[in-house]
Amino acid sequence: MTPVLVFDIETIPDIAGLRALHELPADLAESEVAEFAFQKQRVKNGSDFLPHHLQRVAVISCAMRSDEGFKVWSLAEPKLNEAEIIQRFYSGIEKYTPQIVSWNGGGFDLPVLHYRGLIHGVAAPRYWEMGEGGSYDARDFKWNNYIGRYHMRHLDLMDLLAMYQPRASAPLDQLAKLMGLPGKLGMDGSQVWQGWLDGRIDDIRDYCETDVVNTYLVYLRFQKMRGMLNAAEHDDEVAVVRKHLSEIKLPHWRQFIAAWAA
Repeated sequence: MTPVLVFDIETIPDIAGLRALHELPADLAESEVAEFAFQKQRVKNGSDFLPHHLQRVAVISCAMRSDEGFKVWSLAEPKLNEAEIIQRFYSGIEKYTPQIVSWNGGGFDLPVLHYRGLIHGVAAPRYWEMGEGGSYDARDFKWNNYIGRYHMRHLDLMDLLAMYQPRASAPLDQLAKLMGLPGKLGMDGSQVWQGWLDGRIDDIRDYCETDVVNTYLVYLRFQKMRGMLNAAEHDDEVAVVRKHLSEIKLPHWRQFIAAWAA
């Protein structure tokens, strides 16, 4: 089977970049640097959401289904720095050439990874292949690559289900819960920065991992809806996920399974 890789990122403000761009003093606390940037952004457009290139990647969580089974893992600080996190993600695409699946990955996750990867000098030739390379399968990428919005090599589930209309998009948490899935657990994206300041990187990683599993389960339901899985095959794939998570003796997966069974 073609491997399916679901991914999600969690970001924090690029404090070092903000210091450099705004010539802020080195002794200004991280929280103060971020608040300075948030205030400038609020004045500009009424929101404190920073531009993509100023979002530092702290975690990339992945769920992959392949012939080897199903697994979930994270590339995260403090074990890895941002450059290593992004490079390892792209190196996985280089190795497996999976279908990648996201929820709003085209609108947020991938543009962030593009800019931050560029800043760090990351190499990602397979990801950027659009049919111009010299590999034996390069021509296939002309018609189905990771960059094309309407291609399936990267499937942004939120974008597709909304028929590419932002006003029709649905929050993953709400849709997952309507489908009987656990939805978000522990925190949400608006709490990540404060969690980082509080030293809760493990909680951020755990939250990101549960998000990718929610996304994968929504993807399985979508595959059933479009006829790529029949009912029995869908249920078998869901059972694979449930069994794998049940065998991981970590609190966030126990909580996930408990919420799923409720």
